[in-house]
Amino acid sequence: QVQLVESGGGLVQAGGSLRLSCAASGSDFRFSTMGWYRQAPGKQRDLVADITTGGSTNYADSVKGRFTISRDNAKNTVYLQMNSLKPEDTAVYYCSLKDRLWRMYWGQGTQVTVSS
Repeated sequence: QVQLVESGGGLVQAGGSLRLSCAASGSDFRFSTMGWYRQAPGKQRDLVADITTGGSTNYADSVKGRFTISRDNAKNTVYLQMNSLKPEDTAVYYCSLKDRLWRMYWGQGTQVTVSS
């Protein structure tokens, strides 16, 4: 059973930084594409960034140059470093895992609130 546990969310002022972590279990992490999505109230869940098994990364235009996704295969953990945060980054952030069979799994979400 795949389990994803996020941590690191919270309240921060605009211009500040946060680092999200997601620890995965129950899947072969090394062969999984990992991602971060976010969902603001009343909006759909959108991709923020993802990282493949080979380390290739992909970012939403709105976070390019501010956010960095990384993974530690030895720790089965993916990270999202968020710098220069803006109020519009406020959302629930979800960790995702896509396995070799393209099945998608989700964490429970962590709230990020950026005050102006």
